[in-house]
Amino acid sequence: MEAVLSKTKEQKTVKRRIKKAAVIGSGVMGSRIACHFANIGLDVLLLDIVPKEAKDSKVKKERNKIVDDALKFALKSKPSPIYNKSFTSKIQTGNLDDDLAEIKDADWVIEVVVERLDIKKQVFENIEKHRKPGSLITSNTSGIPIKLMTEGRSDDFKKHFCGTHFFNPPRYLKLLEIIPTKDTDPEVVTFLMDYGKRFLGKTTVLAKDTPAFIANRIGVFAIQDLFHTIKSMGLTVDEIDKLTGPIIGRAKSATFRTCDVVGLDTLALVAKGVKDNCPKDERKELFELPDYLQKMIDKKWLGSKTKQGFYKKDKTAEGKKVIKVLDLNTLEYVDKKKVKFATLDMLKPIDDLKKRLAMAFMGMDKAGDFYKKTFSSLFQYVSNRIPEISDELYKIDDAMCAGFGYQMGPFETWDAIGVEKALKVMKDLGFAPNVWVEEMLSSGAKSFYKVEDGVRKYYDIPSKSYKMIPGSDQVLALANLRENNTLWKNAGTTLVDLGDGILNLEFHTKMNTIGAEVIQGINKALDIAEESYDGLVISNDGENFSAGANVGMILMMAIEQDWDELNFAIKSFQDTMMRVRYSSIPVVVAPHNLTLGGGCELTMHADAVVAHAETYIGLVEFGVGVIPGGGGTKEFALRFSDELHEGDMRINQFRNRFLTIGQAKVATSAYEAFDLGYLRKGIDTVVVSKAYQLSAAKHKALDLAFNGYTQKPMRKDIKVLGKEAMGIVYVGADSMLHGAYISEHDKLISEKLGSVLAGGNLSAITEVSERYLLDLERKAFLELCQTEKTLKRMESLVKTGKILRN
Repeated sequence: MEAVLSKTKEQKTVKRRIKKAAVIGSGVMGSRIACHFANIGLDVLLLDIVPKEAKDSKVKKERNKIVDDALKFALKSKPSPIYNKSFTSKIQTGNLDDDLAEIKDADWVIEVVVERLDIKKQVFENIEKHRKPGSLITSNTSGIPIKLMTEGRSDDFKKHFCGTHFFNPPRYLKLLEIIPTKDTDPEVVTFLMDYGKRFLGKTTVLAKDTPAFIANRIGVFAIQDLFHTIKSMGLTVDEIDKLTGPIIGRAKSATFRTCDVVGLDTLALVAKGVKDNCPKDERKELFELPDYLQKMIDKKWLGSKTKQGFYKKDKTAEGKKVIKVLDLNTLEYVDKKKVKFATLDMLKPIDDLKKRLAMAFMGMDKAGDFYKKTFSSLFQYVSNRIPEISDELYKIDDAMCAGFGYQMGPFETWDAIGVEKALKVMKDLGFAPNVWVEEMLSSGAKSFYKVEDGVRKYYDIPSKSYKMIPGSDQVLALANLRENNTLWKNAGTTLVDLGDGILNLEFHTKMNTIGAEVIQGINKALDIAEESYDGLVISNDGENFSAGANVGMILMMAIEQDWDELNFAIKSFQDTMMRVRYSSIPVVVAPHNLTLGGGCELTMHADAVVAHAETYIGLVEFGVGVIPGGGGTKEFALRFSDELHEGDMRINQFRNRFLTIGQAKVATSAYEAFDLGYLRKGIDTVVVSKAYQLSAAKHKALDLAFNGYTQKPMRKDIKVLGKEAMGIVYVGADSMLHGAYISEHDKLISEKLGSVLAGGNLSAITEVSERYLLDLERKAFLELCQTEKTLKRMESLVKTGKILRN
């Protein structure tokens, strides 16, 4: 955790290292920032005020009540702010009266107190009394001008001070805005931009000290625009949320659900800040709250925190839980209605987001008119914010993608639609963009971005030329390599040359599920890599690594009772996983987000895994009515064998392995995946930065090859417990059935799972081969597929959309 700080007269490089951080303020943001610092291995000091009632107390517990309660509340929240419960030991709590002097050991002190300038300035005055020279001091303010905070502070303080605006929740939202003052040392800015990206896993965006900075300025404008558009176009809350969600590459919570989560009072505060502090904003009237929104705030209908906002949980007369939606005309909650637009029907089959956005903009119904109006309004607004809030257009896109969950930022969206095509519509609707856009087109540049020689470039307005996005040459990105480096592709996969003898296979099926085309792609990639290259990485830049095997295909074969074909398909999957494990070249898998079922099995068969910290991995087949059939059950038996101990401990270990699959446990982070046995300590690694994951995976493959990778023989020394373990399985399953915790069918699945993990009904501990276990696994899988209960469970899950169809 270091960066170049300065050079001495002897030209020796001095490194800035962050070993300990102090967080001042333990509210919702402060406690969660502290957790994320602990996530990356820092020692953290979390401080807050002493409760009024404990001012005269000498009992530490009483004096630390505010900070301790805040941290406990954060750790109980869902989703969790911490990667692994054990990481909480890195956080020490204290209070500002007794423990502020402890910041003398901190390399970074971040202030996260209430949004009042007078209080912040008082905090900084006290910090300066104890901080060590050269330590970083930053503020997490979301709206107070950074330049006002350092009045009266020393030169060293000012030199090492800037704004660091995290978005809530800090673990999950990737944006970190860095806001320097005129006094901030450029080295501090460079360090934080790099540190935020590499170590904290953030998209760091350098912002100007303007009201609401970048993301909130644009994001709140877009929301305020919709607050007014919904009335002018006669749309409803649920219609807007359907139109502004995943269908256009936005978050599932879309617009109004997001508002409920954030809090209407919070949004109103930011909107007021822009309205009051940006008198020259040409769209400032949009930051006025519409009447219905003001009435909601007056009624304390603020969203999730008051249990009602644009949506409200309710119960029917029969006691069934339902979610009702607010009618903005009557301010009464009504039943949700199915949203139907011809444009949406047209967009659903289109997987490519760029094509979907272009098609949405050309829609001829009310939805199409909505997209034309709102996109045109947004495009005009972002064009006018340069150079006010940013000199470079890519920063606006980065901020919106990382802070508001856009898959494509405003300028990227404009490119997808076509700059010239959108320009005509914008002018017709009265949303003409800033003059620099037409100057760009006149210069011969037809898009805001382009890729040259594998490097992404943006249109630079002052020079009227394309420039490389800083740092993009240091990061491997599949999007920049596909055009020129693709070696082979089929309907579900693409094989790309990463350079230096390493290939990458990516999936691009729906939810990156693994079907016949992916199996073909893996085998083809191994064929090519084994013949002419040094290693293979399997990774992708989709929303999820893989949601698992194509269950719809399995269901179809089972319904048609085509058991020979299903047996062939499962064996093909197993054989492919074994080929990944026993290839003549190293195979590295780099999972992220959902990595379930077959995706987990693929990961477990890699020579090494480079997992993103936000990897939610698990063998979830039990919920479908089967056991892991692609080598996952076999692999758990193998790993159990490798950690086998004598006596009672081995039964406990077996039980833990059994329950992980039997309860379909999914790790909530890559670090938790080690505890569940999906990742291997000392072999697999975790990276916090998604941007650097592919580079890390490539380097891992290179290291394995350089160190003399040798093809391994299949294992024949796997110790299984046989009847000793089966007895535990039968007793446990029978007990759960009689306690009404599981059904008869769940009992059957449990016994099939236990039989494979135990190696069958063997009379003593026996050494068996991987092939033996794979055959047992496949037999159990096929037998379960032939049961009526499993077929009904699969069919139900497919019908409800919980697993994918073909």
